[in-house]
Amino acid sequence: MNGTPTLVNDVMTRRVVALKRGAAFKDIVKVMREWRVSALPVLDNAGHVVGVVSEADLLPKEEYREGDVGRYGQVQNLAEVRKADAVTAAELMTAPAVTVAPDATLAHAARVMARHKVKRLPVAGPDGALKGIVSRSDLLKVFLRDDRAIAEEVRSEVVERIFGTHTEAIRVGVQDGVVTLAGRVHQTALIPLATRLSRAVAGVVDVRCALIGAPRHPDLDPDLPGV
Repeated sequence: MNGTPTLVNDVMTRRVVALKRGAAFKDIVKVMREWRVSALPVLDNAGHVVGVVSEADLLPKEEYREGDVGRYGQVQNLAEVRKADAVTAAELMTAPAVTVAPDATLAHAARVMARHKVKRLPVAGPDGALKGIVSRSDLLKVFLRDDRAIAEEVRSEVVERIFGTHTEAIRVGVQDGVVTLAGRVHQTALIPLATRLSRAVAGVVDVRCALIGAPRHPDLDPDLPGV
């Protein structure tokens, strides 16, 4: 797995632009446009992530420009109405910030993004200090991994570990990230495990398993029907 991205630290962007709590509304818009990002982390004076300002946090300023949101709107969208009057990052930001650790797996980061419906996550250390940013596109870098490298890892880290080193009868093929396992094995109970662990290898898109048990010998096992 040399050089294979498996952790957030492997794929995150380390050069990050961030906001101070007192950053002004127009300056935030300018930074987003200049850096071509849709969200920015907000830091306190110690460099800890305290919140995130996204385009969604800025839009109420335009949405409620006329100032009349109606009685029903005030009750239903109180948070957005408040943001319409906000002028600094501290007033606009969504807090506390949803972050991820540098040593988190890519799968964990993907789950956090999906759960919170965000496109990027600040990466924070144990002390809360900003380390980088990881985006959806960063998480997809793992699928650029070479088929040959995937096949080598599946054979060495999955097939040989599960079925032993004498696995010449097992064929491992990879095409566009799809792993194919074929051949005969003596321990058929281990086939589901081999499939599951192969799917967990970085860069694998899917696994097609055609492993079957070893042929029976009626002369050695008289109670079993021949095949």
